[in-house]
Formats: sequence, structure tokens, C-alpha cells
Amino acid sequence: MFSNFNMIDNEKFTKRILITGGAGFIGSHLVRLMVNKYPDYKIINFDKLTYAGNLENLKDVENAENYFFEKGDICSKANVEKVFAENAITDVIHLAAESHVDRSIEGPLEFVITNVLGTVNLLQIAKEKWSKNEDHVFHHVSTDEVYGSLGEEGLFHESTPYDPRSPYSASKASSDHFVNAFYHTYGLPIKMSNCSNNYGSHHFPEKLIPLMINNILQKKPLPIYGKGENIRDWLWVEDHAKAIDTIFHKGKIGESYNVGGLNEWKNIDLVKFLCKVMDEKLGRQKGESEQLLTYVSDRAGHDMRYAIDASKLEKELGWTPSITFEKGLELTVDWYLENKEWMDRVTSGGYQTYYENMYDKR
Repeated sequence: MFSNFNMIDNEKFTKRILITGGAGFIGSHLVRLMVNKYPDYKIINFDKLTYAGNLENLKDVENAENYFFEKGDICSKANVEKVFAENAITDVIHLAAESHVDRSIEGPLEFVITNVLGTVNLLQIAKEKWSKNEDHVFHHVSTDEVYGSLGEEGLFHESTPYDPRSPYSASKASSDHFVNAFYHTYGLPIKMSNCSNNYGSHHFPEKLIPLMINNILQKKPLPIYGKGENIRDWLWVEDHAKAIDTIFHKGKIGESYNVGGLNEWKNIDLVKFLCKVMDEKLGRQKGESEQLLTYVSDRAGHDMRYAIDASKLEKELGWTPSITFEKGLELTVDWYLENKEWMDRVTSGGYQTYYENMYDKR
């Protein structure tokens, strides 16, 4: 049963959307977009606030009347049932996940618990709480890594067979299969998207681009796996947030959509280009940062190439990337240079205690 206060509050909003992992990198960009674009939606940011979850990412919307934060764990039945009940959740956009491949190699069990069991917990509670006669959406956000590795040619399509190679991608593949199973078995109204590598502002500096930016700033070695010839398709995070918004509102129930940036780069070429941009912006000598390149042993099970075919999303829903990688990378570098204090706080961990103590909006 909902309290009278909650019912009155909830009835002000046409949708009450639970965004899991909303304090993370992609999640915070999506939360910001949804809060600003849809004032008649109640946006509930549900996040455990692990090392990669940072409420400082959302300072600009934390006082918005339609934004609410709830600290919770997707693996906890009690936590999820509570947030569903108190907010009369109508829809879920599920981004919460352990996402770093190297961490999954070192400790795969945590990835199974969060990415698989946490997803199934959300699915089960949504199934129990929602009537089949009502309008709901459970949008599951996944990765192109579930498809495995490509050769020199070809693209990942929505019909590409799954072939995960790391514990991380295996856990995400399993969660994808459970999402589809709940659609086919129980009729849960799901939508799914699989994206390529994201980049942009507010990215925790363990991933390639923010790690390299931070190391260049501090003149630390720039570690490159193997020969740096692995290829990735890069997607600007703000374009990804817009794609999720598009799929959530216009996509077909039961369908999956690939989201890519149409920007394939070898890791070594990307890092060298980043060095060039950083040298120009920092007033360093040409080639100075490139001298920091350090080649290290390749990662176990390192996929050679990812590349997304996003034509279904373009043809059916009208979404296309809005920015070139070169322009997006320059904007990204500018943000990090203008927000060095943010980088210092997230790398030290000091932000987490501060924001947990000062901020608990309900």
C-alpha cells in the first residue's frame, strides 16, 4: 500500500521512471536528459553508489522538482520492492552494472551477482508489480561485447549470435538472455539496446580515454595493451542518452536495437590523437605526451575488433550520431581540463563520503 502522501505526489507525474545506475557515467547523462526534457515525468535515480557512482555528476539537476535519488542495491529484493512501492514505478531503464573488463578478470563473481542476479531481481519485481493491461516499459541497456570479436570486416547486427569472451561480457550476455526470457515467458514489456564504447564527460578514470587524459595531465605512463591494434567503435555518451530516450519512447516492445557511433579507431591511433590534442591545449611541445606511451602485456581474452551496425535504429526510429569522434573528443578533453578538481576527487574517493552525508533527497 502506498501512503496518501506518496500517492498524491506520484499522481502529479505521467510516468515514474526508475533509472538504475543513474549516478554512473552513462546513467547520469541519461538522468540529466530525462529530468530536463520531461518535467511531467518523475525520474528516480536508484544507485548503490559504488566507486563509479558519483552524485556530484548530477549537481545541476539535484534540486529539480521531478528528480529523486534513492540509494539502493538492485540485488536486494527489499530495496527494489521499497522503491517500486513508494514511487509507483511505471517504467524501468536499467543501466546499473559492473562494467570494467579488467576487474571482471580479477573477480568474476561480483559481475555475476550484480549483472545477472541483480537484473533478474529487477525483472521479477517488475513482473509482480505491473499489470499486463497497463502501459509499462522495461528497457535494458547492454553492450556490444556480448557479440564477441570481429575480424577485419563486418559489423555487429541485432541478429549476430552471442559469443562473449570475458567474464564481464558473459555476465551481460546472461542478463540479456534473461530479459528476453521474461518477455517470451511472461510477456514483460521489454526493450533492449546494445551499445559500443562510450566516451564523454564524467567518466570514471579507469576506462581508456579518461585514464589517458588523467595520465597525460600528470605525465604518467600511458599503458597500451599489446601493440594497440585492437579496434573499437566510439559513441559520444550524450548521443547514447538520446538513443536510449528514442528507444524508450518509440522502440517496439520485445525488440533489440544496436547503438553505435560509426567511429572505428585503433587504440594506438586514438591515444596518439589524444596526445596531440592534449599537447596543443596544454601548450606542450609537439609529441611530448606521446613519449609517455608504454606497451604492456595484452589483456587475457582481448577482443580484436568491435563495430556496430546501427542502421535499424536509424531506419526505424530516426536516430543518428550527432557528432564526429574528433569533435566529441575535443569537447571531452575540454571538460576534463576545466574540471580537474572533479578528477582529483573521484580518483581519491573523497567525493563519496561527502555526498552520501550531505545529500538524500526523497
